[in-house]
Formats: sequence, C-alpha cells, structure tokens
Amino acid sequence: MRVLNKTEFEQQQRTLLKELKNNVFIYPTDSIYGIGCDATNHELVEKVRELKNSTLQPFSIIAPSKEWVRKHCDVTPQAEEWVEQLGRLIDIDGERRAVSLILKLKNKKAVAHNVNPGKDTISVRIPDHWFASVVNKLGVPVITTSANPTGGDFMTSLEDLHPRIKRGVQYCIYEGEKKGNPSTLVHLDQEEVKVKKR
Repeated sequence: MRVLNKTEFEQQQRTLLKELKNNVFIYPTDSIYGIGCDATNHELVEKVRELKNSTLQPFSIIAPSKEWVRKHCDVTPQAEEWVEQLGRLIDIDGERRAVSLILKLKNKKAVAHNVNPGKDTISVRIPDHWFASVVNKLGVPVITTSANPTGGDFMTSLEDLHPRIKRGVQYCIYEGEKKGNPSTLVHLDQEEVKVKKR
C-alpha cells in the first residue's frame, strides 16, 4: 500500500487519477476515512465487498457533481433543497453534520449493479472536503464506505487500519488522525423526509 499526503497527491495528480480509476484505495472525507473505487466498475466494487466482508450491505457513493445527481437520480422539488446543499456540512439538531442522501436511482446503469444489490435507491454524498474535487476530476462516482471490515471499528489513523484492508488496497491518501462520525442519512426516496444519524 502506497501512502500519500495531500501535497504528494497533488504533485502527481495526473498519473494518480488514472491509477485511482483502476484500483481500490483509502481516502479522507469530511467525516471519516473511506475505502472506495470507481462505482461503475463491477470487479472493483466486488473487491471492496470482499475486503469489508460485506455481501449485501448497500454502498454509498460520492457523486462527481450535483449535475450527476440530478441526471441519474429522481430529484423531487423537496429533494432539490437537499441536493443543493451537497458539498457542505449541514446543521442537524444544532450539530454540523456530513450527510448522505437516499434517492431513487432513475438510471440503473449509472453505477455497477452490485453497488446496491436488489434496490432501486442510491445513497449519494459530496463531502465538504478537498477530495470531492478529485472525484469530480475522475468524472465517475466513487464508492464511499468506512475503511474497516463490516462491524469493526472505523479507521481513525494508519495505526488502526485493519491488516486485511491494508493488504487489499493500492493507495492510501492520508492526512492524519480523524475523529469524525459517519454521515447522517437523509431518506428522500419516500414522501416523508426521514433523517437518521449514525
């Protein structure tokens, strides 16, 4: 596993963007470290599932842009208010939180079918973090799920990265210890909006 900080990544960005599109990697967000890959690549998504020991768990994605969300998801006028706020922390019950929006997926081919097996919804986010611009440059959605085996502790630093995850990823973009929480889920796939903290 090759570890890079933000400066190193930016200096080698042209080459690394190609590498990220073809590999599984760990990256920072506005909440915790994520493990991900190109969400349109069935084989890479399957590798993330194997590393996490997760067979049916639906995965969230980082969208490359709000336009991508509007193009591929069913964005109602009510949902549009939330979509417009993607890319920033949102005040929920007096606390600034990262959010993931659960939306109906109108274009089933927008992501690999094993991203959210058997469902017609997708969990979408854009972090309030510089890595969101990397996903934008990649031009494809990226799987975003915590960098740990299912049921295990979240990765907060390189020291507590699970050995199996470490062996299975090619790159780790690292910016020190993180103490955030997973994003808050906002269900916009039904008539009534439901907000669920994790």
